[in-house]
Amino acid sequence: MIDTDEKLAAFLPRLGAATWIALDTEADSLHAYPEKLCLIQISLEETDVLLDPLSGIQLGAVFEILSQHELILHGADYDLRLLRRDCGFVPTTIFDTMLASRLLGCRQFGLVNLVAKYLGVTLEKGPQKANWARRPLTERMEAYARNDTHYLKPLANFLAAELKAKGRLGWHQQSCAQLIADCAVLRAPDPETVWRVKGSHHLPPQGLAVLREIWRWREEEALTANKPPYFILPPQAMVTIATGAVAGRDLTQLFPHYLTPRRRKGIARAVAAGLTEKHSPGPLRRKGRRLAEAEKRRLHDLERRRNRRADELGIDPTLIASRALLVALAVDWQEPQAELLPWQRELLDPI
Repeated sequence: MIDTDEKLAAFLPRLGAATWIALDTEADSLHAYPEKLCLIQISLEETDVLLDPLSGIQLGAVFEILSQHELILHGADYDLRLLRRDCGFVPTTIFDTMLASRLLGCRQFGLVNLVAKYLGVTLEKGPQKANWARRPLTERMEAYARNDTHYLKPLANFLAAELKAKGRLGWHQQSCAQLIADCAVLRAPDPETVWRVKGSHHLPPQGLAVLREIWRWREEEALTANKPPYFILPPQAMVTIATGAVAGRDLTQLFPHYLTPRRRKGIARAVAAGLTEKHSPGPLRRKGRRLAEAEKRRLHDLERRRNRRADELGIDPTLIASRALLVALAVDWQEPQAELLPWQRELLDPI
């Protein structure tokens, strides 16, 4: 564990001279709110190290070196967004082993599955839900964290060779570049949708107003308690309370039994505010319009073409294009093509 600037200074020359770098992260999303970066795992040739961002070490030099290398990650989306948000780091190039396996047609593309398939090694699946902010880490947690990067280089070697043999290495490079670009953009949540939890589409406008106020109360409570929001009040309970409030039911019978008197009062105030809201939100309306018959035929043709090519290649059709993108293409073939990578566009073009 590198948790002092002295240890980090001793490690930097080795990091800078590395011929390859595998990377992973751990956060405390199940134990704190908002989540924070708790651990950075790095594997080099013959070395696995853990960097402790919580120790206060200065990581600027680490990220400067990382930006000069291709980084090997597995399922890079979450890690890249976390590093961008908490550290401002955006890599130059990556090799995502999960994405590579999917482009090869693997249906089980978790790290445990792939390491077993390609390397014949059985990895422990836990402790995935551990509190990575705890210090010191247990021996089991350290071993699990190191295994997340230890096997990525040999795994990437196998996958890259298969991609090259199938003529798909360029597909992977394009997809990884797009993934970096997507994760580099920090998007603010939509204030009209961020509070709409599962089941909220059944609520009338006044019920939605109540739900929105409960959600706002829950956000403040979660931040104060440093606990994930669903630990404070799960979505199902929020919808149940909002439904009951509009129907005039006794709220005390709808509250989960574990709520403290203080939190019960807070929810009651939120409900009262929602019931008196003058501008109640309405249901979300689907964007777009009904497809004309000609557009429906084009959509059917695009789906058939996509599915046929995916079947021939043995990959998930959505890797070529999502249905939402196919709908956009059926309406206007030109403009939405900007969302397609070159390899995807080539597969969808009429032969």
